Amino acid sequence: MTQVHVIVNPASRDGRCGRAWPDVRRRMEDDGWAVEAFVTGGPGDAARHAHHLVTAGHVGQGDLVVAVGGDGVVHEVASGLRGSGAVLGQIPFGSGNDFAITHGIPRDDLEGALRLLKEGVDRPSGAWRLEAHPAPPESAEYPVQANPWDGPAEEEGRIVRWTFLETDAGISSSISRAKLRRAKWLHGPIKYTWLGVTTIPVWRRRHVELQMDDGPAETVDLTLLAACTGETFGGGYRVCPGMAPNHEEAVLVLAPRLSRWRMLNLMGSVKKGKHVGIWGITSHRVRRVNLRPVDAEGVASDVPLELPTYIQADGEPILQLPASLVWHPAQIVARGAPTVAWDSE
Repeated sequence: MTQVHVIVNPASRDGRCGRAWPDVRRRMEDDGWAVEAFVTGGPGDAARHAHHLVTAGHVGQGDLVVAVGGDGVVHEVASGLRGSGAVLGQIPFGSGNDFAITHGIPRDDLEGALRLLKEGVDRPSGAWRLEAHPAPPESAEYPVQANPWDGPAEEEGRIVRWTFLETDAGISSSISRAKLRRAKWLHGPIKYTWLGVTTIPVWRRRHVELQMDDGPAETVDLTLLAACTGETFGGGYRVCPGMAPNHEEAVLVLAPRLSRWRMLNLMGSVKKGKHVGIWGITSHRVRRVNLRPVDAEGVASDVPLELPTYIQADGEPILQLPASLVWHPAQIVARGAPTVAWDSE
């Protein structure tokens, strides 16, 4: 039997992942895997365990580590494995499953996902290095701290996160931040729909100084800024059309000064990837982005303002501007479908 390390988030998909895990394990063992499983107890556990597997020498170049759960556990396992050469596989059990969408991993098809662990193709995938100021904690669910696997910050007062799915700032990160204190009785996609329609009407505009690569800095009335490793986030919304994990440059999508009506009516276009070019929404090829909040006097600040502009890393709404984003190719190795559209470009 071939040994494989598996990291399980039992809370994924409102606990269904944990309930299904015994059957998933049995099927993996029937397929010839000698399963070494670690079941997480809360945020950060998966990253710590993946990092331990690397530093203790349990996994290395070419060894498979499987994340069982959604995009949250994928983010953590990828963070712990980054740079090790170990291969990240996934059995999707999340609500969005954008990592699975990007890499062609079957969703809602356990047999297909299990088969891919043996028959899939390993491909290098880039990541964004996000360095930003920690946001004041509102929930113990997301610890705000520097992690050894993420590396040290270059700027004082900041911490680092690596994003393997998406990072965004503006209204979307404020909606995600709201989940820490509201709508805890709701679950699944309806939760984010409710948070969106209740956050957008009261959201206060932010001005941000934006610099892309070595270009000039400019102040924008920011509604949304998004950067992905593939085309989608939010469960298949094509937020960054044309982006792929193997690109040397990344796609940044910028939406300035959208009215509240336009925010509420944008989702249909975003789902299809048809939003770029309407209402002033633009797409840019970049390697580095610097972001600073702008105060009421129009002055860009090197420290957070009283009205924070949040920026999230793969769904972690715990950081705020000022921030920098740098694209780094080939940070992890992902096991995906034998063929994916972006690998044939």
